[in-house]
Amino acid sequence: MPTFRNAVVTIGTFDGVHMGHRQIIDKLVTEAKAIHGETVIITFHPHPRKIVSSTILGIRLINTLEEKIELLEQLGIDHLVVVPFTDAFANQEAEDYVKNFLVDKFHPHTIIIGYDHRFGRERKGDYLLLEKLASQFNYELMEIPKHVLDEIAISSTKVREALLEGRIAVADKLLGYEFFFSGVVVHGDKLGRELGYPTANLKVLDEEKIIPGNGIYATYADLVSPQKEPAPSLTPETSYSRMKGMMSIGFRPTVDGKKRVIEVNLFDFNKDIYGQTLRVYLRKYLRGEQKFNGLDALKEQLAKDKIAAQAALEATS
Repeated sequence: MPTFRNAVVTIGTFDGVHMGHRQIIDKLVTEAKAIHGETVIITFHPHPRKIVSSTILGIRLINTLEEKIELLEQLGIDHLVVVPFTDAFANQEAEDYVKNFLVDKFHPHTIIIGYDHRFGRERKGDYLLLEKLASQFNYELMEIPKHVLDEIAISSTKVREALLEGRIAVADKLLGYEFFFSGVVVHGDKLGRELGYPTANLKVLDEEKIIPGNGIYATYADLVSPQKEPAPSLTPETSYSRMKGMMSIGFRPTVDGKKRVIEVNLFDFNKDIYGQTLRVYLRKYLRGEQKFNGLDALKEQLAKDKIAAQAALEATS
């Protein structure tokens, strides 16, 4: 564990790193600057609900851990400390959490924390305990008010709902950035190629990452891993970013698909990228998933989808 200079610390999951979270992050940065200190965000992995709750099914996270790290770094946070959240960690006595974890490891100058923050065995530790121990351990305590925390919870829910309903502009506005997800390009059944619309079939590795609702979308995509193990067909000096395309998420009812698949058709791109990672940014939901009367009708619709996607991408570029 590194040593921190005048650490200004906050604790939370920060899923989405959205506009609601910015109020806390801004406060953290302002306080740290005032005392020539360093900002520290403590977050947990896996999500604490997986350890302390019996109702873990259905956790859908806006960000993977890697995405969260990247987004917080962009906001100028000095230190993001990812703590493995285990049964043992969850079940330590609340006072031990404060002394052995917060104080001994971070030596905080200031702790900025929600009024409803709970910690330790049976979640007995709270803001009042932190307040009681503040003079003993020589830290200042600042409360994140209820209305800010309510706003964050509401924003997180609204982002998830918007993504599942295809309301991409709403999600992006709440996030303060373009929603994205990544997947490894895997082999599909090559149907898109037969229809004249070759697709990159994506396997999303983090099963907790939220995937938008079924339908057809206008997208941009970045090839984010050619530098690691470049595919033979890729040109090293070429930038494979902001590639325009369209994406289908769903069960492909026209061919009686049985499993949900994510397929991206990149316009003006025809290279072998199996095993590479594609990061997809959603620009616009174009239509819902439909069952067509045969492959010819599907092909005809794909031509219309491409025109609609190009128009949407032109309007936002």
